[in-house]
Formats: sequence, C-alpha cells, structure tokens
Amino acid sequence: MAASPLLLPDLIAMVCACLALAGWGMVWHLSRRARLSGHEPHHRNSDRKPTPDSSTMLANAAPLLVEAIPGMALILGSMGQILACNEDAQTHYGKSLGALLRHPNARDTLKTALHAPSATDMALPAACSTTVRLDVPVKCSVHLAMRRVGGASERDSLVLVLLHDRSIMQAVDRMRADFVAHASHELRTPLASLSGFINLMREGGDTTDPSSRTLYLDIMNQQATRMQRLIDRLLYLSQLELKGHHRPHERLDVDDLFALVLGEVTPRFHDSNRTLTVDYEENLTLLADRDEMVQLLLNLIENAIRYGTKPDHPLHVRLHARQATPAEGPSPATPGILIMVEDNGPGIAAHHIPRLTERFYRITDQPENSTGAEQGTGLGLAIVRQILERHGGQIRFASTPGQGTACLVWLPTAPAPQSHH
Repeated sequence: MAASPLLLPDLIAMVCACLALAGWGMVWHLSRRARLSGHEPHHRNSDRKPTPDSSTMLANAAPLLVEAIPGMALILGSMGQILACNEDAQTHYGKSLGALLRHPNARDTLKTALHAPSATDMALPAACSTTVRLDVPVKCSVHLAMRRVGGASERDSLVLVLLHDRSIMQAVDRMRADFVAHASHELRTPLASLSGFINLMREGGDTTDPSSRTLYLDIMNQQATRMQRLIDRLLYLSQLELKGHHRPHERLDVDDLFALVLGEVTPRFHDSNRTLTVDYEENLTLLADRDEMVQLLLNLIENAIRYGTKPDHPLHVRLHARQATPAEGPSPATPGILIMVEDNGPGIAAHHIPRLTERFYRITDQPENSTGAEQGTGLGLAIVRQILERHGGQIRFASTPGQGTACLVWLPTAPAPQSHH
C-alpha cells in the first residue's frame, strides 16, 4: 500500500530527530572521553583490552584488591613503587619491604614481569618468581611471585606481588640437618669405644689379665649406658613433640610434685658436699602432666649437680615455688606460678644463655675446677623447653659467673575448681 502524503512530513521530522539525538550522543561520548583522560573515575565496560584508563581504575582499586587477597600481597607501579600493601605484608615486614624490593633479584623479576607476553588476547601474562635473602635488618628468606595485571604498555602496567616467607621452613631444614649430624655424632662416639674394646678383648683372648678385662668391661658398660640414655631421651623428645598441641588437664598440687621429685633426687645428695633445700608457698596448683613435670625438675636439678659441682666447694641447690607477680609472666592478666632451681656453682657466661635449650648444645668452656659426674647428652634443657611449650609455660636463666645459676620456670595457675550444686 502506498504511504499517505499526509504522513511524509511526520516521517521526515522523525528521521531528523533521530539524527539530532545521534549527533548529541556522539558529542556527549567524546566529551566524556576527554574528561576521563583527565583521570576522572569511569565505569566503562571492560570487554576491550586494557588501556591507560583501565590502569588508572585498577590503581584506584589496588588497596581493596590487595586486602582481599589472603596472605601477603603488594601492588607495584612500573618503576617498582608500592601503590598498595595489605595489612599482612605490612605487619610481617614493615620497613623491610623496601629492602626486599630493592634487591637485585626483585628488580630483575619486576622487569621480566613487565615484559611478560600473554599467550592469547584473553590470557593473563605469565607469572615470574624469585627468592630474596636478606641479612639485615632481620635475616630472612622470601619468595616473591609477580604478575602484570594492567596497562596496554609497560609504562602503564601494574604488577601484583605475592610474598611467601620461607625463613621458618629453611630454619627447620637446618635444624633437621643439625639434628641428624649431632645425633649421628653422639651415637658414633660410644659405638666406636665399644667396638675398640671388643676388638682388644678378642685379640687378647685368654691372655688378657683380669684387671684389664674388668677395666674394659667397665668402660664398655659406661658407653653402652650413655648410648642408651641418648636414645631414650631422643625417643622421649619425639613423644613430647607428637602430643605438643594437647594441653594437660590434670590438676597437680606443687607440694605433691615436690614430694615426688624429692623421692627421686634425695640419693644424689647423700654426699656431705651437696645439700638440697626445698621450700614453697601453700595452695599452688597447676594443670599439668605429673610425669612430665617431675622429668622437668629432675633435668634442672641434674644440670645443677653436673655443672655446679666444684672440688673443695660445697654445692647448695635450692628448689623453690611461689605465686608469680604479674610482671614475671607473659601477660599481666594471666596468673602463674614461678618454680626456681638455684645453685651456687660456677655460673654460666652470658653468651651461652640464649642457646641453652638448643638440642645437643653443651657448655664446653666451664672453669677447670668444675667437675661433672658424667657428660650430659645435651638434650635435658631441650626436653624442658618442649614440656613447657606443651604446658603454656616459659623458662629463663639468670646467672653470674662465679656466683651460681637460677633457672626460673613460669607456669599458668590452674583455675579454681567449679562447685557443683
């Protein structure tokens, strides 16, 4: 059907109106782009490839982005400047972040990440990683993974950095290697002694005189006992580590604990040159494993005897317990009990004290006039530390060379028992 002549003007008017609207829309769009180039925020559809505008938008959103990432994360600019840093990274490294990013390995990896191509238009650039080791201000080893996340060119790009601290892992690896080396050395020494005397007795046969045979057998017995003691302590330490995350719930009165310890150590003080004094406040109660607490105190008293005994000098050991003051515990709000083992021996030099609880660590520069009944395994205080970790306790040492040593053990007080009506 032909159009009515009366409708033609209306049709022309509609076409003109549409063209006018399209023109105004184009002008508005161009003016909006001009404003956006002046760094005003925008909300453009992100279907296109990244542009300097999208990079600006990402930079503005960087603080929210890194806070949403679990773990330690940063957003860097193309020159390596920190644009955003989440709380985890700031708390863990603080002022060390700058030193980490200035490290040559980190700078090289940033440059590689900025140049990393994408496999396709839709794919993210490849991630780059490196490990940075610092000795100052704090010795650490950090793995950095970097990926370019915005910008059409290197100049406009931003880089997401994830940090993973490997310091503890490497320290554990070193401890494991040291443990194997020390354990093998400690076991090899008595084994070599046993093998040597067995060969002597075998070669001598029936011609070995009785006094020599008795001497050989005594030494072999000592070395076998030493090796057995070392193995027993290693096994005990391993058992403590396996149940270290289980806190004891048994109520233990300090007076009962001290009675058990006295029953074990009294024979060691029959010598007129050694005395033991025990005193404690009343009504002190712990949540503790009875056997482990006895072992802890036995180890401390054994150390006092071994390293505190001096020729022609009476040894006095004091075992004492009292309510701890707020300043003596890890938190003023946590009540605790302080148990002390003190001696009047030769004391310990200050440089040894930080390492006393390390496995196999032994003091080798004791004064010449000090004697010990037998050489220790170097595991006694490591066991003490492990027991205290399981009980939520702490240990510290106070010593002045020539004036004795005090081992101070802090343990949390057991809560008052709940009454049942």
